[in-house]
Amino acid sequence: MGHAAGLRAGTRYAFSRDFKKKGYIKLSTYLRQYKVGDIVDIKANGAVQKGMPHKVYHGKTGVIYNVTKSAVGVIIYKRVGNRYIEKRVNVRIEHVNLSRSREEFLTRVKTNAEKKRKAKTEGTHMFLKRQPAMPRGERTVDAKENRPETVTPIAYETTI
Repeated sequence: MGHAAGLRAGTRYAFSRDFKKKGYIKLSTYLRQYKVGDIVDIKANGAVQKGMPHKVYHGKTGVIYNVTKSAVGVIIYKRVGNRYIEKRVNVRIEHVNLSRSREEFLTRVKTNAEKKRKAKTEGTHMFLKRQPAMPRGERTVDAKENRPETVTPIAYETTI
């Protein structure tokens, strides 16, 4: 038999809802406000067929460039051959989630700013830069109690 290569071919698991997440879509999905410049992940919701992105965009991260009443426009970079092309995709808000990719970066920036502020008040701002690993301290090795021993591998036997 032939294999259909339709628009939604190969999306049996990609577009299916998660365990215990089937049924009604949460109201918070519709109440979330998106702004131009927000970073979002495109994750197609199988319960809503309107405004669904193509399967190649499922799992991709992009930046919002346009916001309408029930949809957002997302800029995505799609790999074509050996280059990346900017694609502008209009997707309903059921199919996008705010990305958490920058959370760790933003918290690191905040903690670094706090460390810098604290070091400046204490006057230790010179030591704020990362220092290379220094050489280990000296130590004495005594072989009286700890005799060196020769380690040899066990001969390989093929007996069954």
